[in-house]
Amino acid sequence: MVSCKQDPKDSNKTETTEAENNQTNEEPNKISTSEAIGFASGLENWTAVENIEFTFNVDKDGNHSERSWSWNPKTDDVTMISEGKKITYNRKAIDSSSINADKAFVNDKYWLLAPYQLTWDEGTTVSEAIKETAPISKEELNKVTLTYAGEGGYTPGDAYDFYYDDNFVVQEWIFRKGNAKEPSMITTFENYKTFNGIQIAQEHKTADGNFNLYFTDIKVE
Repeated sequence: MVSCKQDPKDSNKTETTEAENNQTNEEPNKISTSEAIGFASGLENWTAVENIEFTFNVDKDGNHSERSWSWNPKTDDVTMISEGKKITYNRKAIDSSSINADKAFVNDKYWLLAPYQLTWDEGTTVSEAIKETAPISKEELNKVTLTYAGEGGYTPGDAYDFYYDDNFVVQEWIFRKGNAKEPSMITTFENYKTFNGIQIAQEHKTADGNFNLYFTDIKVE
């Protein structure tokens, strides 16, 4: 979605009425819903981030798995530590030795920074916002749907329904693989904490409690 900015004044115009001045001063620049959701989680601070570290944890049906990451978003250098193995690569030069690590990174980073993906990703559409009952809390929240094009990326055609409060903070989401009608997964966004201006939901849980995805060792520099 494109931000609707106020049109610049005509450079040839030499006089402005008082009413026009008041309107110009009082009407703020409008931003899209996608941008508002990102800004609510500190998107405006992202350009200052030099490095981010985190451990991606999943507890499911009594089993635990985890991967640890270090990422420099300016150079796109990535390091993964998983099951005692360390892989370092650059996202601009992915090959057969790093593609599986990169698929894992894209997944884990997406969960970590989901509110930002609404504005970061290309080849997407974002629906108009509506009010709807959230699937887990049963509270009335705002909802937008992010849909990916059918080609490109590791999982083309997927869709995400973001449920957010009136402060534009995401509370729940639905993932629908291939834009299927039925949900593939529904989780919460909870335990928010701010790291150097970047607000992150540290936990994502399903309603039945059999799945808990959470982040530890988060460091933002």
